[in-house]
Amino acid sequence: MKKNIKIFNISFIDSDFKNIKLLLDNGGLLVLPSGPGLATIKNDFRYYKALRNADLALFDSGYFCLLLRLFKNIKVKKFSGYKFIKKFIKSFDRKKQKKIYLIEPSINHSIINREYLKRKKINNIHQYIAPIYKKNKITDIKLLNDIKTIKPKYIIINLGGGTQEILGSYLKKNLNYKPSIICSGAAISFLTKQQAPISAIVDKLYLSWLLRIIYNPILFLPRYLSAFKLLFLVWNEKIK
Repeated sequence: MKKNIKIFNISFIDSDFKNIKLLLDNGGLLVLPSGPGLATIKNDFRYYKALRNADLALFDSGYFCLLLRLFKNIKVKKFSGYKFIKKFIKSFDRKKQKKIYLIEPSINHSIINREYLKRKKINNIHQYIAPIYKKNKITDIKLLNDIKTIKPKYIIINLGGGTQEILGSYLKKNLNYKPSIICSGAAISFLTKQQAPISAIVDKLYLSWLLRIIYNPILFLPRYLSAFKLLFLVWNEKIK
């Protein structure tokens, strides 16, 4: 079963992994906006534009799902980045391996992520260490040319929210073919234990945010407190 819901002029999909993967494999940009990210859409135009330019948006935020149920009587299933990337890796065809291109935040992440995928019998891996992009100009000709040369089927962007979506939108617009671009951010870092050790149960209970705060309160407490503004955005949103 597949349900398309347009909220904030962003095309969200409420479905299972099988349907999501089928749509993704046609090529395009997949985003998983967080609660704190969605709370910024009135102020961060570039980020908001990137979300609207996405072909698929998943309900990554449990908080957002709860607000939709409470204020708009819209029931959707949370589909987190953690859940998506875990199922994506499990479903990957090991016999006919298509190229995967990882855009990484650091050399350390690059090494750990590569080792993790190798253990999962995924070998056709290409990686790129992203520079620190300026917020008002997220472009990368070197990256663009590298992808045009390699032509991977899947591009997985492991950067922070607010950057990865804009970069993904930039790639979608400027590449000369149509790969599947996945903005899953820190999701793979949960699997490699570089971030808070989130489990399927924690994710299902909508408690990933709490574990991240416990794991790194200085970074994540202010971020999740800022998501409170999303309540007013959902309350005022007219959904057709």
